Amino acid sequence: MTLQQLRYAIEIANCGSMNEAAKRLFISQPSLSNAIKELENELGITIFDRTNRGISISIDGMEFLGYARQIIEQTELIENRYHGKNRTQIHFSVSTQHYAFVVDAFVKLMKQSDVNEYSFHLRETQTYPIIEDVRSLRSDIGILYINERNFKVMNKLFSDGNLKFTPLFNTSPHVLIRSRHPLANKETVKMEELLGFPYITFEQGVNNSLHFSEEMLSIRSNEKSIKVSDRATLSNLLLGTDGYTIGTGILVSELNGHQLISVPVETNETVTIGWIAHKDRQPSEITAQYIELLNDMISQNLLDLNQFLL
Repeated sequence: MTLQQLRYAIEIANCGSMNEAAKRLFISQPSLSNAIKELENELGITIFDRTNRGISISIDGMEFLGYARQIIEQTELIENRYHGKNRTQIHFSVSTQHYAFVVDAFVKLMKQSDVNEYSFHLRETQTYPIIEDVRSLRSDIGILYINERNFKVMNKLFSDGNLKFTPLFNTSPHVLIRSRHPLANKETVKMEELLGFPYITFEQGVNNSLHFSEEMLSIRSNEKSIKVSDRATLSNLLLGTDGYTIGTGILVSELNGHQLISVPVETNETVTIGWIAHKDRQPSEITAQYIELLNDMISQNLLDLNQFLL
């Protein structure tokens, strides 16, 4: 077993594709495949399950990759200490539902990083892939919400994936609308008042289920609906129409501007926004730093939101 083989396996896990990993490693796909097969034969385990649809990380592979990452990180520390290097490339990845505050904390993390080299990944994606990204160690953490509607399903997935959910904050559902929307001057909005306006939601692909919906309320009998796949498109539609979506109530003015506002929905439902991580993987220093930034900015935004509502 060599350090190169460990780096190969980690890159494949990060890419989720043998072909893509080979391109990034600047080697041929057959050479990469042979190197992994030799490693699997030596260890007597299957690291990657191969199917017609591609590859996935096996249960043994998840455990192995956790150790492999620790070895590579320790190797880089030794190289920096004894090869005279003062800097090393830092790796960090987060998969998340479409939250502006997650992006804002990510921007602050970039500004605070005092290293010459880093490889950061921010994946705004669908709910089920978030869980898969963290389970397969493609991402260090995932950010999503749970509530009474999806609690049982989500916790089953967390348990099956050996993941731990840590709460960030609790909130009630808010409608996100433009400042010139007919409902913009209301202190609260009733569910029935939303029915005449276009409801804009994020599509969930093949895992299209209420349990995986990013929107925290189920709006029934809505005759006008629009599905989008990214936050920029949703923002443009909200600014250009009388459409609405459901969110946390937290807005980041640096990213959203002041043309979008949030209004509480009259409901008894509450949701918990939090982050998931693999139970067998100790959070790195950069991960802990990002979580601290999240907590700091959420605390400030919730304070501002509560002051606005009082």
